[in-house]
Amino acid sequence: MTTAHVAAAPAKTGNLRNYILVTGAYWADTLTDGAIRMLVLLYFNQLGYTPFQVAMLFLFYEIFGVVTNLFGGYLAARMGLKTTLFAGLGTQFVALGMLALPDSAWLTVPYVMAAQALSGIAKDLTKMSSKSAIKVVVAEDAQSTLFKWVAILTGSKNALKGVGFFVGGLLLYLVGFRPALFILAGLVATALIVAAVLMRGDLGTANKKAKFRQMFSHNRAVNILAAARVFLFASRDVWFVVGLPVFLYSALGWNFWQVGGFLAIWVIGYGIVQAAAPGVIKRRMHVDAAGMAHGAVPDGQTAMWLAFALAAFPAGIALALASGIEPALVIIAGLIAFGIIFAMNSSVHSYLILAYTDSDKAAMGVGFYYMANALGRLAGTVLSGAVYQVWGLIGCLWFAVGFVVAAGLISIMLPRRPVGAAVPLAFGDGGE
Repeated sequence: MTTAHVAAAPAKTGNLRNYILVTGAYWADTLTDGAIRMLVLLYFNQLGYTPFQVAMLFLFYEIFGVVTNLFGGYLAARMGLKTTLFAGLGTQFVALGMLALPDSAWLTVPYVMAAQALSGIAKDLTKMSSKSAIKVVVAEDAQSTLFKWVAILTGSKNALKGVGFFVGGLLLYLVGFRPALFILAGLVATALIVAAVLMRGDLGTANKKAKFRQMFSHNRAVNILAAARVFLFASRDVWFVVGLPVFLYSALGWNFWQVGGFLAIWVIGYGIVQAAAPGVIKRRMHVDAAGMAHGAVPDGQTAMWLAFALAAFPAGIALALASGIEPALVIIAGLIAFGIIFAMNSSVHSYLILAYTDSDKAAMGVGFYYMANALGRLAGTVLSGAVYQVWGLIGCLWFAVGFVVAAGLISIMLPRRPVGAAVPLAFGDGGE
């Protein structure tokens, strides 16, 4: 995708409706996904589950996220995006039903892990289908329209996920665990029914000749970036997923809606910074008639220095907590600073994956990259519970430092591009 100056062209005839439906479906699933995470985390912590047990509840969610990212593009190519979109929404509805219907005695760790596995599959099927569908519903010569519509969808993702955190905590506080799940199931069912009834035609054409081996990258730069991505996202989730909310609830005495609201505000702010980062970089460029960007574009060195800079923030939070400084103040200020640099780092990664990938293999490169993203979340989630249980939040923060440093060291091997080199001007979603 470039920003070559082309006349604004309309979407393919009749497909504005499909774009609105796809976006609405994605929003419903994203909000629900964030709410489920907060509901499960806080509810089972309240029941007396250890931090490690709580982390295990999300193990299959993250594992099947990796699997779905690996197979999702292949399945969409074989069956069509409309099928995978509806399958994602339907699977989310089933996952919510599994958690809402049984008596609390049935909510054992293996049972909840199975429900969370379905939720992970649903989230990534819906995400992959929604993002890919935009390319289908926009006319080939309407690149400015494509850029704008992609920005609307991806820019709203983190905001809606943050709202989901708040909604999950608030519903648990107001109506309890099971009624909250029924409300969320109703939201997903409504999105599925509306999309199924109103959507016209197919979202693209199924390709029965697509081969699974095409999902693996043979591009050295992409593989190095994917490895750095694993450690970058592990550095966030090793303290953010389990350790931080449990600390806020157990150690600081915050209630459910306060924990959910605070994390929601952070995720929304993170999304705003993430969305603004490409604009900041683009303002330092000029674009030629061929749609090529020249100027201060990010490269492997940018990713390296941002990673090393990011390491200072979890280290600073850990040292401040160990020194006895007011923990609420340390957490709030430290998390804001961490979020800003992390979002910039993530956005640069999302630019580089497109810059490093050949245009005819972009989908495969991005799919491989998101699989690495999911692997990082998986590692961070499991370790977040285990490390917090043994060493507390300070231990989680030092693990985060180690992971960020590892991401920076790996990034040393990324290709450098001299200032002024021409590269396709394209920015993707910054991940989750």
